[in-house]
Amino acid sequence: MSTYVSHIASIASQRNRMRDLIIKWANINSGSCHVAGLEKMAAVVVEDCAGLGATVERITLPAQNVVAAEGTWHKVPLGPAISMVKRPESRVRVFLGIHADTVYSPENPFQKACETSPGKLNGPGVLDAKGGLAVLLLALETLEKSPWAGNIGWEVLINPDEEIGSPGSAPILAAAARRNHLGLVFEPALPNGNLVSDRKGSGNFTFIVRGRSAHAGRDITTGRNAIAALAEAVVRINAALGRLDAVSVNVGQIEGGTALNVVPALALCRINVRVGSQEQQAQVRSHLEAIAADISGREGFCAQVLGDFHAPPRAADAAMLLWLGRACACGADLGLNISWQGSGGTCDGNRLAANGLITLDTMGPVGGEIHSPQEYLLLDSLVPRASLAALLLLKVASGEYGCSSR
Repeated sequence: MSTYVSHIASIASQRNRMRDLIIKWANINSGSCHVAGLEKMAAVVVEDCAGLGATVERITLPAQNVVAAEGTWHKVPLGPAISMVKRPESRVRVFLGIHADTVYSPENPFQKACETSPGKLNGPGVLDAKGGLAVLLLALETLEKSPWAGNIGWEVLINPDEEIGSPGSAPILAAAARRNHLGLVFEPALPNGNLVSDRKGSGNFTFIVRGRSAHAGRDITTGRNAIAALAEAVVRINAALGRLDAVSVNVGQIEGGTALNVVPALALCRINVRVGSQEQQAQVRSHLEAIAADISGREGFCAQVLGDFHAPPRAADAAMLLWLGRACACGADLGLNISWQGSGGTCDGNRLAANGLITLDTMGPVGGEIHSPQEYLLLDSLVPRASLAALLLLKVASGEYGCSSR
């Protein structure tokens, strides 16, 4: 540890700078579907990271396919991804990634970041994941000032679509996974500071029921109520998937109907499912299709399931456990008592690991209540987490921590 102390010591003076960057970034609305906000966020981040001296590329992503309220596919534009690359010809290469998007739309009242109490920053995306971007930046700045920087190459991807499953950036992540030796993703640490080992897989599905319109008074018996049929399907979906071990299901949106005196001919719900294994992905799909087939077998009704799994489950293998141990050893060097545990959450770490890259994906700061107006970041975690990431990079660059060849 003594070899690296002088190189990470300067991070301690950067707490307020990191705080100010996070507030600036959080005050830019970058909801996943707010392209103008994501464009602005990308431009600001490129400027703030200019000192790294990397080659920067702005990547236009293909539009996302989304099931609209009328039950058909349509395309929704995505914001730009930002790639920053330095020394790509190096023998050892590290991928660092985090997303710029948040779950908060421009219409959401939660728009500004502020310290609600000393050391506690509340705001949209302060923890998930603009705080992680600040930690990433400080870690790379520390590496670049060290005498070992020239020994490794690195690339950064800041993507605009992680909160919606990375539909546009998934191919970029897959390609990056195949050309790097280690991945660091700066999603928030768990509330106790631990890293994540095993992760569940995640899929998004739309269950659509079509019935038959009719007058709700004069001709109600000739109608086929799509909302009523969908309500039954939701109960059956929860029951069927709830019986599968380690599977969780969340019916997050329901749409349907027109006027109250019209039997609704169309209804749909959007569902997120988390699974623990590849086998369970097939089981989930089978259950959904069976329920749709049963409803379709009734006169006047047609049901279908659209969507798929976008993040495969990840089980920590021996190589990942080695790197989790190394990260925790770096934490111990810094006086941090951290370990690792499984999580039901998914992130781009799932996608990187599925393409063969050893990935530590909770390198960001500590806080809580993400995806809610109570989202907060503990400011005193910024320096320790930046120091942790920097120390890990320095040990890789110095050769103390070897990377397997690709």
